Amino acid sequence: MAISESRYQAHRLRIPVEGPFADLRRRYETAVPAVDYATVNALIGSKADWSEVAAQVDAAAPLGFLRYWSSDDGPLMRLAHDPGECVVYLMGNHVLAERMYRHDQAVMMYAPLRPMIASRDGETHFIIEQPSATFASFGAVGHDDIAEVGLELDHKLAALLDHLDLPVPPVLRS
Repeated sequence: MAISESRYQAHRLRIPVEGPFADLRRRYETAVPAVDYATVNALIGSKADWSEVAAQVDAAAPLGFLRYWSSDDGPLMRLAHDPGECVVYLMGNHVLAERMYRHDQAVMMYAPLRPMIASRDGETHFIIEQPSATFASFGAVGHDDIAEVGLELDHKLAALLDHLDLPVPPVLRS
């Protein structure tokens, strides 16, 4: 079996935010609800049909994304006298992830997505890599279906940013 190599270019989007860090964090965490792991584990335990999983995600994630994890890094970094706030998240949708996973399990290195909210010196930003740029690298090795889901994630991300009243980079709408 040969070693394969894929190169891709990440497109990091740093979106300026009007208003305080805490306000955006609250709005984001409301718009992107936490995964209910008890429900997920119950679905796994009962060997539920995938349509039940899809229905659960649709009901739980009105904007198409769930929060799988978060890390509030600001308090720890302030021990080193580094100013600012920073929360990193894992955000995704396991139904969309499955549409890529079936073609190449390596997509799980990038799904869920890793957005962050950061603030320093009174400037707050929402930062994330453009999903389609990342997932397009799988199209280069014959998985155009993965690249298509990357574009769909761009559009869902644009809708989330609209919902949060944040500027939407034009590249997410193309």
